[in-house]
Amino acid sequence: MAKIVRDSEVVELNGPPAFRYGERVRARRMVRNDGTYAGKEIGDLLVKKGEEGVVVSIGTFLQQFYIYGVEFMDSGNRVGMKRRELDPLFGDEEDEELPCALPAREIAQ
Repeated sequence: MAKIVRDSEVVELNGPPAFRYGERVRARRMVRNDGTYAGKEIGDLLVKKGEEGVVVSIGTFLQQFYIYGVEFMDSGNRVGMKRRELDPLFGDEEDEELPCALPAREIAQ
Protein backbone atom coordinates (compact mmCIF):
# COMPACT_ATOMS: atom_id res chain seq x y z
CA MET A 1 0.00 0.00 0.00
CA ALA A 2 1.26 3.49 -0.84
CA LYS A 3 2.36 5.76 1.96
CA ILE A 4 -0.29 8.41 2.61
CA VAL A 5 0.88 11.93 3.45
CA ARG A 6 -1.41 13.35 6.08
CA ASP A 7 -1.86 17.06 6.82
CA SER A 8 -0.36 16.57 10.28
CA GLU A 9 3.02 15.71 8.69
CA VAL A 10 3.16 18.87 6.56
CA VAL A 11 4.53 22.18 7.89
CA GLU A 12 4.03 24.76 5.15
CA LEU A 13 5.23 27.65 7.31
CA ASN A 14 8.85 26.52 6.87
CA GLY A 15 8.70 28.13 3.42
CA PRO A 16 7.10 31.13 1.76
CA PRO A 17 3.38 31.15 0.83
CA ALA A 18 2.54 29.42 -2.45
CA PHE A 19 0.34 32.32 -3.59
CA ARG A 20 0.64 36.12 -3.44
CA TYR A 21 -1.91 38.81 -2.69
CA GLY A 22 -3.92 39.54 -5.82
CA GLU A 23 -2.98 36.25 -7.50
CA ARG A 24 -5.75 34.54 -9.43
CA VAL A 25 -6.49 30.95 -8.43
CA ARG A 26 -8.97 28.17 -9.23
CA ALA A 27 -10.71 25.86 -6.74
CA ARG A 28 -9.65 22.22 -7.13
CA ARG A 29 -12.79 20.93 -5.45
CA MET A 30 -16.26 21.88 -4.36
CA VAL A 31 -16.46 23.49 -0.89
CA ARG A 32 -19.51 23.30 1.36
CA ASN A 33 -20.12 25.13 4.63
CA ASP A 34 -18.92 23.05 7.57
CA GLY A 35 -20.58 25.41 10.00
CA THR A 36 -17.78 27.98 10.14
CA TYR A 37 -19.16 30.27 7.40
CA ALA A 38 -21.53 32.81 8.97
CA GLY A 39 -24.85 33.46 7.28
CA LYS A 40 -25.05 30.11 5.45
CA GLU A 41 -26.55 26.81 6.50
CA ILE A 42 -24.33 23.81 7.16
CA GLY A 43 -23.91 21.96 3.87
CA ASP A 44 -24.60 25.00 1.65
CA LEU A 45 -22.38 25.22 -1.42
CA LEU A 46 -19.76 27.97 -1.04
CA VAL A 47 -17.44 27.30 -3.99
CA LYS A 48 -17.87 25.19 -7.12
CA LYS A 49 -15.03 23.07 -8.46
CA GLY A 50 -13.18 25.15 -11.07
CA GLU A 51 -14.49 28.49 -9.81
CA GLU A 52 -11.96 31.30 -10.13
CA GLY A 53 -11.03 33.77 -7.43
CA VAL A 54 -8.40 36.19 -6.18
CA VAL A 55 -6.22 35.82 -3.07
CA VAL A 56 -7.19 38.70 -0.78
CA SER A 57 -5.56 37.58 2.48
CA ILE A 58 -2.96 35.14 3.76
CA GLY A 59 -3.14 33.77 7.28
CA THR A 60 -2.00 30.71 9.18
CA PHE A 61 -3.70 27.81 10.90
CA LEU A 62 -2.32 25.67 13.76
CA GLN A 63 1.17 27.15 13.22
CA GLN A 64 1.39 24.70 10.34
CA PHE A 65 -0.56 25.79 7.27
CA TYR A 66 -1.07 28.91 5.20
CA ILE A 67 -4.74 29.71 4.75
CA TYR A 68 -5.55 31.80 1.69
CA GLY A 69 -8.60 34.04 1.86
CA VAL A 70 -9.99 33.83 -1.66
CA GLU A 71 -12.71 36.08 -3.04
CA PHE A 72 -14.60 34.00 -5.60
CA MET A 73 -16.15 36.00 -8.43
CA ASP A 74 -19.11 33.79 -9.41
CA SER A 75 -20.46 33.04 -5.93
CA GLY A 76 -19.32 36.28 -4.29
CA ASN A 77 -18.07 34.31 -1.29
CA ARG A 78 -14.76 34.87 0.50
CA VAL A 79 -13.50 31.48 1.67
CA GLY A 80 -10.36 30.38 3.52
CA MET A 81 -8.61 27.58 1.64
CA LYS A 82 -5.45 25.49 1.95
CA ARG A 83 -2.80 25.26 -0.76
CA ARG A 84 -3.88 21.76 -1.78
CA GLU A 85 -7.38 23.06 -2.52
CA LEU A 86 -6.19 25.65 -5.05
CA ASP A 87 -4.48 25.79 -8.44
CA PRO A 88 -2.75 28.89 -9.77
CA LEU A 89 -4.11 30.51 -12.94
CA PHE A 90 -1.24 31.09 -15.34
CA GLY A 91 -1.24 32.88 -18.67
CA ASP A 92 -3.63 35.74 -18.00
CA GLU A 93 -3.59 38.00 -21.05
CA GLU A 94 -2.69 41.15 -19.14
CA ASP A 95 -0.49 39.49 -16.49
CA GLU A 96 1.70 37.11 -18.48
CA GLU A 97 4.97 38.67 -17.36
CA LEU A 98 5.78 40.41 -14.10
CA PRO A 99 7.56 43.75 -14.31
CA CYS A 100 11.31 43.30 -14.41
CA ALA A 101 14.39 45.43 -15.00
CA LEU A 102 15.57 43.10 -17.78
CA PRO A 103 13.63 42.08 -20.90
CA ALA A 104 12.51 38.41 -20.90
CA ARG A 105 14.96 37.44 -23.67
CA GLU A 106 17.95 38.54 -21.50
CA ILE A 107 16.73 36.59 -18.46
CA ALA A 108 16.40 33.34 -20.44
CA GLN A 109 20.08 33.33 -21.39
